[in-house]
Amino acid sequence: MSTAKLVRSASLSLVIAACACAQSSTDQQSTTETTVQKKQKVKNPGAAKAIGNGAGNVGTGAAKGAGSLAKGTAKGAGDLVTLHPIDAGSSAGKGAVGAGKDVGVGAAKGTGKIAKGIGKAFKHLF
Repeated sequence: MSTAKLVRSASLSLVIAACACAQSSTDQQSTTETTVQKKQKVKNPGAAKAIGNGAGNVGTGAAKGAGSLAKGTAKGAGDLVTLHPIDAGSSAGKGAVGAGKDVGVGAAKGTGKIAKGIGKAFKHLF
């Protein structure tokens, strides 16, 4: 008798668990659809926001460049201390090149966004 009760209770728990899983997946799909619909209604940012984003990109590029330069300099100094002068020069060079790349990319992206924002501002004036 007790074995039959165990089988019934196990079966009942599986049915309840299956219903709960089916219910939660339906809820997740509906929230995903709602999120997708909200994202489709996004407008283009205004002129001030575009200029601000551009300035942020320039600053981010400069910060990444400074980080690359510091990393290369530190590695070069470590190589020089451990008597690896060729590796030291290579590391310092890599840091400088990385810094130039990061600053250049940030400046280019930022300038493009700033120009786009200025264009939007002039469009609203005329």
